[in-house]
Amino acid sequence: MKTLFMGGVKSGKSRLAEAYILEQKGTDKPYYLATTEFFDDEIQARVAIHQQRRKDAFITLEEPVKLFDILEKCGHPVLIECVSMWLNNLLFHQIPDADILLELEAVLKLPCDLVLVHNEIGLGVISDNPLARRFVDLSGKAAQLMGQYCDEVFFCSAGLKMRMK
Repeated sequence: MKTLFMGGVKSGKSRLAEAYILEQKGTDKPYYLATTEFFDDEIQARVAIHQQRRKDAFITLEEPVKLFDILEKCGHPVLIECVSMWLNNLLFHQIPDADILLELEAVLKLPCDLVLVHNEIGLGVISDNPLARRFVDLSGKAAQLMGQYCDEVFFCSAGLKMRMK
């Protein structure tokens, strides 16, 4: 089973995805795959909020770049928090878009239960910055790919989720 939670920043998508996977988990403690690389104090503070909220309900794994390598070894359900940060990391490390999308598709084909969290960033204006435009385009392509492979898709806003698929 693959499930996607999408929404804007502070839409509640992470909290909703965490609650969802914990409801589905059965007797196994799920994995929490954290993808954030720490570039500044502000991002560290955001991560600390997530860490405090999840406490010991998950087995935490940290991998900012090579999702497939770590996920192919996981036997329990996995929450990926978040795909948007993973995309950001890969752009920072100058990985070509086509390679990024191929790895994401390989992840989505794995025979494990996944809950993915992704920012919806395509509802705004078109940026005048080439890198920002590339990120928005890549994010949209990744969202479409996840929408295709996921069994369930939820759009999140105002701390609520709406089932799309």
